[in-house]
Amino acid sequence: MTRVIITGAKGRMGQALIACAARHPGLQVTGQVDVGDRIEDVLDQGDVVIDFSSHKYTAGLAALCADRQKAIVIGTTGHSAADRAAIEALQSRIPIVLATNFSTGVNTLFWLTRKAAEILGPDFDLEVVEMHHRLKKDAPSGTATTLVEILAEVRGWQLQEALRHGRQGIVGERTTTEIGMHSLRGGDVVGDHTVIFAANGERVELTHKASSRETFANGALRAAAWLASQPAGLYNMQDVLGLK
Repeated sequence: MTRVIITGAKGRMGQALIACAARHPGLQVTGQVDVGDRIEDVLDQGDVVIDFSSHKYTAGLAALCADRQKAIVIGTTGHSAADRAAIEALQSRIPIVLATNFSTGVNTLFWLTRKAAEILGPDFDLEVVEMHHRLKKDAPSGTATTLVEILAEVRGWQLQEALRHGRQGIVGERTTTEIGMHSLRGGDVVGDHTVIFAANGERVELTHKASSRETFANGALRAAAWLASQPAGLYNMQDVLGLK
């Protein structure tokens, strides 16, 4: 039995994790932490921490997990470069799953995006469109960021030089060395992502649409069960799903 502690337990994802955990017989939620609670009081009751709290909290939480030798599944996004580096530096001490999206479908989209970019080649222009609910605080989404990172890697481009966040005014003709990124917000959309490959005469679009947070919750719980038996290291959902 893998004992799980959930941070951000009162949030939308936290509540989905708690509800879905009851359907995972190999897991037991032994701690629920939110604003005002002390994770130190329950940390020793768990094997794996699943963090869907806030990016502001994650780096410190990961350091505490390393001190207590607890594995951690990180689902927060929007980390600063410094916080990301601090988290990654802990990979020699504890096992960590750091993923921008825990959906099996989205991770298949990551795989397909890489393959499509390799097959279609440089004649296709690259654009990414994502939409989320009106309450989402960061943009672009972590998933969309992963998608453009994959595209830039396949093309051999420096991401910050290639990335274009929307377009306004007289920006000139589209270059052949850019990746468009477009973030939409509204309503209660759980998460939509589309990768567009556009060439003269044809267009390929890869789309994933999430209609329930249970998709992400079940993936994160699957990651926690998998991570409990892994050695120290930095992993993502491609590792969990065996897609690498």
